[in-house]
Amino acid sequence: MRILLSSALLALLLAASPVQARDQVSTLPVPPSGVLGVGDAQLTPQFWIGLQSQPDREIMSRRQIEAQNAALFAQDKSMHDLRKLPATLGAAQVRGWIEDLADAPTKPLYDVDGKPVPQATLEGIVAARALDTIPASQKTRYGMVVRRAALRTFPTTLRVFSRPGDTDIDRFQETAEFPGTPVVIAHASRDGRWLFVVSPRYAAWTEASNIAEGSRDAVLGYADKTPYRIVTGAKVYTVYTREAPAVSQMELDMGTRVPVLTDLAADQAVNGQTPYAAHVVELPVRKADGSLAFSPALIQKNADTAPDYLPLTPRNLITQAFKFLGERYGWGHAYDGRDCSGFVSDVYRSMGVQMPRNTSSQGVSPAFAKRTFTKSSSHEERLQAAHALELGDLVYIPGHVMLSLGQWKGQPWVIHDVLGMSYRTADGSIRHVKLNAVSVTPLLPMLAGKDSTFIDHMTSNVRMRP
Repeated sequence: MRILLSSALLALLLAASPVQARDQVSTLPVPPSGVLGVGDAQLTPQFWIGLQSQPDREIMSRRQIEAQNAALFAQDKSMHDLRKLPATLGAAQVRGWIEDLADAPTKPLYDVDGKPVPQATLEGIVAARALDTIPASQKTRYGMVVRRAALRTFPTTLRVFSRPGDTDIDRFQETAEFPGTPVVIAHASRDGRWLFVVSPRYAAWTEASNIAEGSRDAVLGYADKTPYRIVTGAKVYTVYTREAPAVSQMELDMGTRVPVLTDLAADQAVNGQTPYAAHVVELPVRKADGSLAFSPALIQKNADTAPDYLPLTPRNLITQAFKFLGERYGWGHAYDGRDCSGFVSDVYRSMGVQMPRNTSSQGVSPAFAKRTFTKSSSHEERLQAAHALELGDLVYIPGHVMLSLGQWKGQPWVIHDVLGMSYRTADGSIRHVKLNAVSVTPLLPMLAGKDSTFIDHMTSNVRMRP
């Protein structure tokens, strides 16, 4: 869903793809890193900003972005408008959410030690969903994420992998949600330790301790509070506080919106500390009985936040993307990071642009302007489209997305959260470079297999434009 091609998918693609990579020998210099054409200069945002003729031009206005966001929730079936859910949920709706997420595993899975996960263990995990206890009708319950929370395929923390030794791609990890995200609580696991929640862009299992239950008004009203701060750094942490551990050193990822409290006396301590050099924000907390409450917290004024979403400009696109440069690839926002689709959506989210979670939904969303490609699209047609890529365009191949940095040296360049790159050398051999991080690469030389390039597999190019 969110990773560079699995071996099975790659084999399928190569069988159906034209042989186009045989003459894709790059003339770009090969630095010690092995990443074609990329030196120290190209690893700075200033280099790419300098290529822009109008780096501060507005690509989309705030009104245009809000209109696109509204269209996304109205037209894209992968999104959930929590405000429009009915007051009661039927069993078919709840069961559908849960079963649409995943079927029971049918292929062998391995644990972190490379040992096969027993079939009985997998059956127990599937049974823990307690589908037989879903009521015919239930009142719609609301909650809020209180910490960076993993969303899982099944109600378990067990990490499982497709083959021994591959411990990066946990097949039960779906995504993560951030503090303040509203959810609908649709179901509980048999032991009550897990909740199946529906967030605006995902539906999956999370540990109950990650969710505080509150009224509809309290949960949905949090996002409307003003004034607020937008997290514009890759990560920002609240100030340490012994007095309020629930909001101490809380991690807030790029694009997170937090209300600012303005009714506190400026000369009075907050959580044991003067607030004069910090923003006093309001964060959700989970009380002992699982209910929702709110607590003041401090974010240093010198932390990377802004009083509103950043304008969608070339400068900001590049600057925001490069704040993740070198961050380790994290499938489903694991490893305290993000994956390819999480990377591009978090960058755009800091400018107010909402996106579906997975590449499979992002690249086909009816709310976005895009150019699509089919099996009948020729190599020349795809190559022409690659040379037409502009800064900020999103390039999709099955299971992967790249953010275009525009054209340089007569070819397109991208920044993406990627496992590695392969390319053909002058002697005809193929070189593989393990990246496993947010990286800058040229697009054209990237191979998807022995005789196939990335652009041969392009499914769509999305352009964020009015």
